[in-house]
Amino acid sequence: MKKVFTLADKAWAGSNLLYKWQKTVGNFIAVAGQDNSVKIFDRNGQKWTELNLPGRCVGMDWDKDGDILAVIAARSRSIFLWDARVNKSSKIKSGMKDQMSLILWSKTSPMFAVGTNLLALGSEDNTLSISNHKGDTITRTTLCGEPNEINFSVMKTDERSSPAESTVSVSVGKKILMLFNVNDPENGVELTFQRRYGNIVSYHWYGDGNILVGFSNGYTVNISTHLREIGKELYPAHNHRDSLNSVAISSSFNKAASCGDNKIMIHDLSEIKDNTHVVRFDDETKGLDHLSWTDDGQLLAISTQKGTLHGFLTMLPILGDSFGTRLAYLTSPLEVTVSNQVEGETPVAIEVDIEPTFIAVGPYHVAVGMNKRAWFYALVENGFKKLKDFKCLGTIASMCLNSNYAAALFEGKVQLHLIEGHEVKKQMKLFPDDDRNGQILCHALTADYLYYGTDSGNVVCVLVEDLRTVSSYSHSVGVRKVFPDPAGTRLVIIDEKNNGFLLSPKNTKDPCIELPNFSPTITGVLWDNWHADRGEFVAYDKDKVYTYALHETTIYGPRVVLVGSTTLLFSQKPLLLYNGALTCQTASGKTSEVALSTHSFLRHSPNTSTDLPPEFSKQLTQALMLKRFHEAWDLCKSAGSDADWAELGKTCLLHMDVDLAIQVYHNSGNMDMVLSLQAIQGTVDMNLLAGHLAKVLEDYNQAQNLYLSSNCPVAALEMRRDLLHWESALMLAERLAKDQIPFVSKEYAAHFELIGDYVNALAHYKRGMTRQ
Repeated sequence: MKKVFTLADKAWAGSNLLYKWQKTVGNFIAVAGQDNSVKIFDRNGQKWTELNLPGRCVGMDWDKDGDILAVIAARSRSIFLWDARVNKSSKIKSGMKDQMSLILWSKTSPMFAVGTNLLALGSEDNTLSISNHKGDTITRTTLCGEPNEINFSVMKTDERSSPAESTVSVSVGKKILMLFNVNDPENGVELTFQRRYGNIVSYHWYGDGNILVGFSNGYTVNISTHLREIGKELYPAHNHRDSLNSVAISSSFNKAASCGDNKIMIHDLSEIKDNTHVVRFDDETKGLDHLSWTDDGQLLAISTQKGTLHGFLTMLPILGDSFGTRLAYLTSPLEVTVSNQVEGETPVAIEVDIEPTFIAVGPYHVAVGMNKRAWFYALVENGFKKLKDFKCLGTIASMCLNSNYAAALFEGKVQLHLIEGHEVKKQMKLFPDDDRNGQILCHALTADYLYYGTDSGNVVCVLVEDLRTVSSYSHSVGVRKVFPDPAGTRLVIIDEKNNGFLLSPKNTKDPCIELPNFSPTITGVLWDNWHADRGEFVAYDKDKVYTYALHETTIYGPRVVLVGSTTLLFSQKPLLLYNGALTCQTASGKTSEVALSTHSFLRHSPNTSTDLPPEFSKQLTQALMLKRFHEAWDLCKSAGSDADWAELGKTCLLHMDVDLAIQVYHNSGNMDMVLSLQAIQGTVDMNLLAGHLAKVLEDYNQAQNLYLSSNCPVAALEMRRDLLHWESALMLAERLAKDQIPFVSKEYAAHFELIGDYVNALAHYKRGMTRQ
């Protein structure tokens, strides 16, 4: 974890702070001490504004969207509001005669003091009451002790009738945790704990009906509310030796935090006993107080009992981009690192002026920005220098760069402009030219082309040099993402139905191929930069990476195959694919390398033959599916059997690589196959060659189709005669060469005569004679 701010104010000294992170986005944190004010800071610790109150702040909360902060103060019957969107404060009268002590926003609607249309309240007379949004009391329950920390959630049951938050939990006397079903409050569940744990300090619901409870003597305990497990302590841990002050959970980060003994400990929710980070506060002599995460888990705040507030970066926004083998990614809120490990370049850090919401990288530039603005940095001899800032016509959703141009997507349009230079005609161009073409949903830049997809299903390719549309493809539904290969000649598209397709504009006969077994959760695609023409790419979601290979030239035409999948660790975003190695950005602001399981053959040692047969077979299959024929050759040479060599030869024929197939069969001693292939080697007509290869592979129907599409269709007739397929031969003769019918009929008759079917033999002899 990295500390991003420490806030201290003279008015806060010696007091416990009340603070709240802005919900959803976490851009602001509101802090109140013993003085009559609420101070609002941004996530970097810079003071934004201050609300002056008639008394000490006694309660505050952000609305469900994080737009409005509501505050109540002592000696006041008004509610004070601050709108984060316009930095404007206001107040409204509550209409209440008594002093207010609690304020809550609804989780579902713009209403005060409402949870999910229900309000649960604990009172000094040891009662728990639940009321609806009209103020009507639904139920009232007497407790055996003072109620503390009331929450709504869902108990885990075998048959859940509704996903609504139907369970109220309350800490009673800081010793017992009570669970009530709002529809059956009389049958509450009482959870008790070991006395050595101490008092309940805090608890949080998370996951599928789980609760993490923190205790004053330094213990944390995970419990499940499933009826078969309820009361069972799943993961008790004594992470703090003497005391524990607070626990907090980030479901989005899958982490829990606890503080005590002047230290913060971060735990993985799947294994509370494992500590991933420890932060010590040796100078906090009065001890720590309260922990709180932002909703996205990126920031963790901790207040101390002497009145200071510390903010830590626990998880960076995963922002990054790549162009070729160059990467740019966020390494701290105000720092972008540019690297090119493949080319051996030393990483360079760029200090940026704002915390960006997008990053784009090209061969010679980096752009960062937020809202309508972008800042450009140019590559120089010793790193990068700030070049200029740029204001777009609307809020920028994403940006792409190439050597000379930047393309910004905003509000259904793409704004293309030169990064450097003063050519007026090329300074800026808007796409699409005509609003009737629909709204642009996605775009991408290669060295030469701008691609964009629209909500009406158009995929348009523009040559950026002269801003001319060179191709357009019409898809059946809207296209929401496009991913061109490094050369810009092929691209993967994802449509609004979450289906994936490979689009090859140069293939006019069959330009679009649906990707097999395409997961609907896919968020991105990366092409392999090792060899741009190999046609290898990966599609990824938050959990897995799926490897695909384009088989562009086969006897069956172009097709795409799914090679396999690789599991991703938590919070890894793929940025670069290079020869089976995936470079990912992590939440810590670093990169990690993931070796794809589909490329295990690259890690095979040619000097050993100790691989078990199943592993060897898997590696050979992977190499063949990825068209890595030379690696497959090395595998077969090190430990391959005759069957393995035959499989390699067969795959070469499938991909119409006759020269390599001849070498394979020669090496394995199959001279008959060598002679057969040498006879067709050099055939110019690709359909005729493919027909010959399909015949060798014994797919005779495909061979016939290919022969008929070639410049020598009679080859189909010759094949059927050679195979003694007389009915097919007669049909082809009738279509292609009527003068051959007597000869085919005679041969067919001889066949019947040989097997003793003299009736049919006579019929075909007569047929042959009548055709002469």
